[in-house]
Amino acid sequence: MSEHTLAAEPTHSVWDRSLKPRLRIAPGDEVHFECVDASGGQVHPGMTVEEFGQIDRTRIHALTGPVWIDGATPGDVLQVDVLATQHRGWGWSSVIPGLGFLKERFTDPYLFHWHLNGNETLSLVPAILPVRPFLGVMGVARAKDGRFRTHPPGSFGGNLDVRELCAGSKLYLPVYNEGALFSCGDGHAAQGDGEVCINGIECPLDVTLRFSIHKQQRLAGPLVESSESVAPDTRGDSWVVVESDKDVVTAAQRVTGRMVDLLMRLWSIPEVHAYILCSVALKLRLSQVVNEPVYTVSGAISKQILPEMEMFPAG
Repeated sequence: MSEHTLAAEPTHSVWDRSLKPRLRIAPGDEVHFECVDASGGQVHPGMTVEEFGQIDRTRIHALTGPVWIDGATPGDVLQVDVLATQHRGWGWSSVIPGLGFLKERFTDPYLFHWHLNGNETLSLVPAILPVRPFLGVMGVARAKDGRFRTHPPGSFGGNLDVRELCAGSKLYLPVYNEGALFSCGDGHAAQGDGEVCINGIECPLDVTLRFSIHKQQRLAGPLVESSESVAPDTRGDSWVVVESDKDVVTAAQRVTGRMVDLLMRLWSIPEVHAYILCSVALKLRLSQVVNEPVYTVSGAISKQILPEMEMFPAG
């Protein structure tokens, strides 16, 4: 097992499986990623809203990568352990005309600057806001040729904006290409479910990730093992299924169906019993509602109500 560092530049703002890997690693290796903020390093402390209006929008979601993981092949599952995150003391949020969940109500551009003081920020008085850094975008190259903008998430991961993905969590993704071709970025110091104004606390973020491969395992889309130890304001130690779709009800139905399947496969719970358990214990949330036309729904089952289990047991 080796440790690597990958600087942010040159970033990329599309999913494209023809992109040349910037780093090749072995399973079990750790990578320290340096990630610029979602603007691609264009926003800076003290920037005016007028200056903000002139940034290059094609650089949004500037990602670090791709990383090639040796031995990863289509049909495998990539496990990404989030080991550590470190913000750089500042961040920003904005209102952009025509975007956001309440775009008809908030029509004027606005830029808000945050000072991050360790694990909290006092910038928006009287609120005292916990800082729980995570990457809004983590994903592998898509299965199709072409250049795809990073805003819509999908089965490959991408712009999930699931705030449980802070340090201590694990993300599982299906692999669609040789080497997986993993990229990440869009650091958030904090985010509410939905990310309703279009932003969390956008910030540059240094993140340490460890990568593992599970050979030829069935996984329909992103799955998260969350940890309460670092982010007690999330849903605790849970299994979290993630789905994205243009129709939020369809996404929620797929989340529920995948959780039923998970309960059946891992714990041998009869199908109808798994369905009933979801009805009484599944926590459905809108993780993001602003990456139109695609919405992301996540559903969590607490680990405390189930016997301990490994998703992909060794051997």
